[in-house]
Amino acid sequence: MDLGLKDRVYVVTGATRGLGHASARALVAEGAKVVVTGRKEDAVAEAVSALGPDTAAGVAVDNADPAGAERLIATARERFGRFDGVLVSVGGPPPGFVADTTDEQWQAAFESVFLGAVRLARAAAAELGEGGVVGFVLSGSVHEPIPGLTISNGLRPGLAGFAKSLADELGPRGIRVVGLLPGRVDTDRVRELDSLSADPEATRQAAESRIPLRRYGTPEEFGRTAAFLLSPAASYVTGVMLPVDGGSRHGF
Repeated sequence: MDLGLKDRVYVVTGATRGLGHASARALVAEGAKVVVTGRKEDAVAEAVSALGPDTAAGVAVDNADPAGAERLIATARERFGRFDGVLVSVGGPPPGFVADTTDEQWQAAFESVFLGAVRLARAAAAELGEGGVVGFVLSGSVHEPIPGLTISNGLRPGLAGFAKSLADELGPRGIRVVGLLPGRVDTDRVRELDSLSADPEATRQAAESRIPLRRYGTPEEFGRTAAFLLSPAASYVTGVMLPVDGGSRHGF
């Protein structure tokens, strides 16, 4: 199946590792070009090298930087001559229960996870034409809170609501908005969360036993799903929050 991604250009944030990097890899494999971001110059350079300097450009920027959105879109146009969409992926907020989280942690997470995503989506919406797409990497916590991830539980559902509103507003212009809700995907972040328990291996086995497919997902599986949703092949899909979780979500 031809996804129609050849020579299309996407900004992918948080793409030096994890789900963002897997999504950038899948896009490039299907012929797209990407502008990838991360907080550290060396990590960004390494990601660009892995993706291929002819098909990837990198910008070291924090999602919380108010000037970041315009800079990323400008880089896409200057380096590759066009801009077709964005996938907003950002590392998860620090784990913790209600009593463990501080105002400073909430504020930092809001600036990066929530407001940074809103800024980039707004900037993209102003620049995209018909056929453009705005994607968000969110979490299964959009539908059901995850124990020990209080800050994520508070911010992700609100961002999903914003994405749905944006889909309604941009639909008449032919611009799509989609969200991806990863479950237990085998990334550094998920392994880190598992390691917080007294027995990480037992914790993983217990989690896998609750997943209908009985295993964690791979970053590659997530990346391929993201590439499809961002592609012209998904041209009639908008306003959805798609679980990529091996069947973990209990509702329809």
